[in-house]
Amino acid sequence: MVMKTGAAHGPRASVPGGWRARMRDVIAGISLASMNIPQVLGYTRIAAMPAVTGLYTVLLPLVAFACFGASRHLVVAADSATAAIFSSALGRMAPPGSPHYMALVSMVALLSAGFLLVARLFRLGFLADFLSRTVLVGFMAGVGIQVALAMVRDMLGIVTTAHNPLLQLVQTLAHLPHASGPTMVLSACVVGLIMVGDRLAPRAPLALVTVVGSIIASMAFDLSRHGIETLGPIESGLPRLHFPDVSWNDMLALLPVATSCVFVIIAQSAATSRAFALRFHDPVDDNADILGLCAANAVAGLSGTFTVNGSPTQTAMAARTGARTQLAQLTFAAVTAVVLVFLTGPLRYLPRCVLASIVFTVAVGMIDLRAIRAIRRESPGECGLALVTAAAVVGIGVEQGIFLAIALSLFRHVRHSYEPHTMILCHDPHSGLLEPRGVAGGVRTSPGLVVYRFCADLFYANSARFVADVRVMAEGASAPLSCLVVDASAITDIDFSAASDLRDLFTALRARGVTVIFGRVSPYLRADMDRHRITPVVEPANIHAQLHTAVAAAEAIIRQEK
Repeated sequence: MVMKTGAAHGPRASVPGGWRARMRDVIAGISLASMNIPQVLGYTRIAAMPAVTGLYTVLLPLVAFACFGASRHLVVAADSATAAIFSSALGRMAPPGSPHYMALVSMVALLSAGFLLVARLFRLGFLADFLSRTVLVGFMAGVGIQVALAMVRDMLGIVTTAHNPLLQLVQTLAHLPHASGPTMVLSACVVGLIMVGDRLAPRAPLALVTVVGSIIASMAFDLSRHGIETLGPIESGLPRLHFPDVSWNDMLALLPVATSCVFVIIAQSAATSRAFALRFHDPVDDNADILGLCAANAVAGLSGTFTVNGSPTQTAMAARTGARTQLAQLTFAAVTAVVLVFLTGPLRYLPRCVLASIVFTVAVGMIDLRAIRAIRRESPGECGLALVTAAAVVGIGVEQGIFLAIALSLFRHVRHSYEPHTMILCHDPHSGLLEPRGVAGGVRTSPGLVVYRFCADLFYANSARFVADVRVMAEGASAPLSCLVVDASAITDIDFSAASDLRDLFTALRARGVTVIFGRVSPYLRADMDRHRITPVVEPANIHAQLHTAVAAAEAIIRQEK
């Protein structure tokens, strides 16, 4: 029923557990719609688009991603990050809300789809491999804080204009004296009901009950007259498919905007998809997800709405309601179609603070303190990376936070490679086995012999460490060094700069009568040694595939010298 392009994502595998699992996903989809339909209507305020276009983002785009994407959990819909990107740029090209503005917005979605198709053809899903679990935990926590801060204003009945979460908080605090008392009371009741209900009845559709109940109460008691703001009138009817009428010059001007959106779409969707795949132990196919995002944005542009993205908060809502496959998202789309045709009238009475309170509880749940404590306990350095990621997402934005986290992760990895573990293998007097010891001038594996292990690939940044260690071992001892055996089990690659340093080092050692022998040389390393002309310096006979043969050859040379 749900088509997937990734491995192990066939129609039967996509809805495991039979009809009970299907019913669970259908119910979850209905509950998801009750929470997310009002939320996407709120995103239209950021996008400066008519409210009904928010509903369009959770109609055809949801179906398109379910058909072409691989993630079981990712909810693709309107998103505040991409909405803020294009609205700020397009507001200078056309009056917000005008027909020309709406055409430009739809064209951005189509151009984003085109760029995503190129990304899929070049298989750029590998970029998601740089998102570690630590980064994902920090990313989700940052998004949770960001969304929670954004919801506080509606929970208090306060109007703010800033997009940055920290500036929103400052404006909210400044406007606290103007907060609406009835709105605050209703928000507190909704938050308390959901949080207590999650503990007592975690599988109950509390959000659905809250939304329906608040609409009925709003209609019965006319809550808007008591200072509680509601969504207001919403157009009805299904979208009409058409190609946006945009000139060639406008299209060229939109390319940078679409490019920015695509970076956010790939980074945020990959981070969200991987975070929930790890939580539920599901396989990941990032390239198939990119194709699904391409299809979703293509139908978004053709149906007159704006760019869609993998939403962390809406995906968290789906998981919270019990959704385990894209069947829940298809149900969500079906409910949206019913609402567009029949139920836009009652929806106008939904209080904004109720919606904000529901989203607030979901956002708080995205901050996984247990995972952060576990990371801190096992790796304080990685915990710092998670906290920096969270702070960057809150302070400077989702896309900047993700890319900063990736850069810091790569820097941390390079730092480990730059300062690798190095050791001398010495015979243990009890077992007779080779055991590691620290590198020092007086340390020998046996008289005249040092077995040296360098635990990283050799490249321009760490070759000086290799050279310095060897010089310490060769010059810092009273006993002369006759043979140096390099345990190359951890070395699979040598770059040009490192090869040049090694050739100079080995030539100098040979001039001093020190024989260099390599052990545990893989075919990949041997190819690099041949290509970089290290083999002639060391001599082919001194390159061994096993360590014990290299040590035996060194011991034979030492015996001959005696």
